Amino acid sequence: MNWNNELTRILKIKYPLVQAPMLGVTTPEMVAAISNEGGLGSLPVGLLSPEATLELIQKTKTLTDKPFAVNLFAHEVPEIDIHAAEILRSKVSEIGDKYSIKYEPVDIEKIRYYSWREQIEILIREKVPVVSFTFGLIDKDSIQQLHKNGIIIIGTATSVREAIHLESIGIDIITAQGIEAGGHRGTFLEDEPIPQVGTFSLIPQVADKVKRPILTAGGIMDGRTFKAALILGAQGVQVGTAFVGSDESLAIDAYKKALIASQDTDTVLTCAFSGKLARGIRNTFHNEVQGLDFTYPPYPILNTFTAPIRIASQKNKNKEFTTLWAGQSASMARLKPSAEIFRALIAETEQLG
Repeated sequence: MNWNNELTRILKIKYPLVQAPMLGVTTPEMVAAISNEGGLGSLPVGLLSPEATLELIQKTKTLTDKPFAVNLFAHEVPEIDIHAAEILRSKVSEIGDKYSIKYEPVDIEKIRYYSWREQIEILIREKVPVVSFTFGLIDKDSIQQLHKNGIIIIGTATSVREAIHLESIGIDIITAQGIEAGGHRGTFLEDEPIPQVGTFSLIPQVADKVKRPILTAGGIMDGRTFKAALILGAQGVQVGTAFVGSDESLAIDAYKKALIASQDTDTVLTCAFSGKLARGIRNTFHNEVQGLDFTYPPYPILNTFTAPIRIASQKNKNKEFTTLWAGQSASMARLKPSAEIFRALIAETEQLG
């Protein structure tokens, strides 16, 4: 099978497979494993300080000399309404009390969110070859600055209209994210209903409207889905849930086991996990937050106030009170090293001719 195409040429990779950046799950070891196999590993740094961003990039560089991407969260940093935050903190604390989970109160005065604008210079200085972004748009000046330094830019679209917009502002590669995908939605146009288009409906429609190379995300778990995406017009795939169960993943064992034990209807698309629309496996944490009587604050404020419960749950190896990001094909996940999962996806696709 001939894997060479415009996408592999631009990204300087052997196989058109990109590991999805999954904050809280992805490690430098996972990123390096994928890049060393000939794909493109992706390192998530959303919300992290410049110092933490630099440390993760440099750690990844010690593990691979192949290209890898760094992923930014392109949303604006929200202002915190102190009164509303205090009410939210109290409600989340009550959930902890109800289930005897120790809740370490978040100090509202010490909350600090970092913007992608504070990370751009580090990416340029470290000569990161590929930058991807989601949750919004990076500005024109930043796009020009990245391109001036020879950096390839990947943006996420959840509708045809978003894909056309990304092409119009000079984004090099477009990831068409279907509704099946696990984790947060990459929607950024707010003047239309939230797109809920399936991966295999979205790919050909985007391919008909844009000339940029297309990656696709959502439901890609084996050779059949990989091949189908290519047939429909994608030049590559972005795979996330398939690597959550990997040895290099930060996911706790109970989370990994929940993937393979899940049914096709077990995931839910909700704001209850973080305040931003995302797909994960429904659990007690989701149901409790979903039942609270309040308006979800802008991302990542809810995420911040639920963090103590999620951290305590993870330490206790309890899957019921942490986020279980997963796509609709989660049960097809494999509990193996990232490199083995990658090689299996390639081999299965090649067998299909």
